[in-house]
This record gives sequence, C-alpha cells and structure tokens, in this order.
Amino acid sequence: MNSVQYHIKTLMLFTKSDIKTVVIPVTTFAIAAAPLGSLWRLPHVVFWIWLHLLQTNVANQIIDPEEDACNKSDRPIPAARLTLYQAQIFRWLLVPVCLAVSVVYGPPVTVASAMLCTFTYIYNELGLATHWITKNVLNALGFACFELGATLVAGKHSVLDSVAQLSIACSAGVLATTIQAQDFKDCEGDFLVGRRTLPILYPEISRYTALPILLAWSIGLSLMWQVDVGLCVLFVLLSLLIGWRLIAKRDVPADQITFYIYNVWLSTVHALPGYWRIFRT
Repeated sequence: MNSVQYHIKTLMLFTKSDIKTVVIPVTTFAIAAAPLGSLWRLPHVVFWIWLHLLQTNVANQIIDPEEDACNKSDRPIPAARLTLYQAQIFRWLLVPVCLAVSVVYGPPVTVASAMLCTFTYIYNELGLATHWITKNVLNALGFACFELGATLVAGKHSVLDSVAQLSIACSAGVLATTIQAQDFKDCEGDFLVGRRTLPILYPEISRYTALPILLAWSIGLSLMWQVDVGLCVLFVLLSLLIGWRLIAKRDVPADQITFYIYNVWLSTVHALPGYWRIFRT
C-alpha cells in the first residue's frame, strides 16, 4: 500500500504546478464551450486533461532537470523519486496510453491527443521552446489541443459548433500573446538552460507591454461575448491589476503571485463562452 501511495504521489508531483494553469482553466473552458453533455462526463473531462498533462509534463521535465533543481526541487526527478532513465521510459509509455484512452471517446479526440503529443515532441525533444516566439506559439497550439480534446469529451456531439470553434481560436490567440506571464517567475532557471524568453531578452519591454495586451483582450472579449457592464469592468480591473503588478512588483515571489492572478484572468477568459450560452442565446 505504501508503494502505491508513493507512486501516486510521484504522478501528482509531475503535474502539481500545472493543476491551476491547465486542469482548472481547461476544464472550465470545456464546460463553457461544449457545454457539458451531462454531469457524469465531468470526471472524464478532468481525467483526460490530467492524463495528457502528465504526458506533457514528464516530457518537459526530462529535458532540463537542472532547471527544476533550481526552480522546483520538489518535482520527482530532482527529488530523486525516480531516475532520469526511468522518467524517460515513462515519458514514451504515456504516449500510447494517452492515445488508447482517447480512442474510447472517438476519432476527433484521438486526433487532438495525437496533435498534442506531436507538439509536445516538437517543444521538448526538438528544442523549439528555447526562443520566446516558438515557445509562445507552441504553448498556444498545445493548449488548443487540450481544449479541443476536453471540449469533445465534455460535449454531447463529436463535432464542435461555431461557438466552441471560436472559443478555441480566441483562447489560442490569448495564450500566444500573454503566456509570457508565466516566464517572469522562472527567469533564473530559464537563463540557466539557455532559454531566450521574452522577460530575459526584453526585461523592460515585456513588463510594460503586458498591460495594454491584457487590457485589449479584456475589452475585446467582453464585447464579443456581450458581457454586461459590471462583469466587463471587473474583467478589465483584473487585467489592470496584473499589468500594474508586473511593472511595480518585480521580485520572484511577487511574480509568482501575479501569475496566480493571471490564471484567474485566464479562467475568466475560458468561462466567457459559457456566459454567452447562458445569457445571450
């Protein structure tokens, strides 16, 4: 029993830091964009997202374990819960597992899974995450695959309607232009492994441009999804808070808190299609 608990904890430690950045926002998105076919599908959605998150995180964490030793020493490899070689084997075993689970939900979900596995390989093994442009684009594409698969698992049908399609397109655009919010807190580790993230290359510009980008998305999405004035104001204030914190508060603990607030903002972005379905249709 202790062995089982040990391995379960190891699996959770691989994904711990991204529960708030992937599992919760994508689940919110899937429920809002699909909408949820029935309540019993919710555990399916969460498990599908978590399993694919495990695959992407193990793939990521075997590439630069020295970065994790610096930034996140409680992760399984730097914490010596398993060896790098064992993690490498596990990384490739997870690919057919993800595909096999996705087959249960039909060909479109399987395609989303295969695409996510491909982008994960390009991001990690092919090393295209070292520059901020390709890093942002691949993050956006990978997140879109998460959203596509999760929305199909959540929904009543095997195809996406126009609202879900537009939701995924907007989400990809948001992530491609704002995902650098997660990089400010990781500058030390990213510099150590040679990544050229936006905060490392342009430390001042990246902080000052975040505010207008977040503000533009907040206003634009509020108008597109026909959000009422009160919610629009709160959405805008949230973007202003994130932008202000990035400019005024620049130490690592502050950037970590700012990233938490950014994830609240991102979850709001993902919930807007649901608002439109409930109140505007």
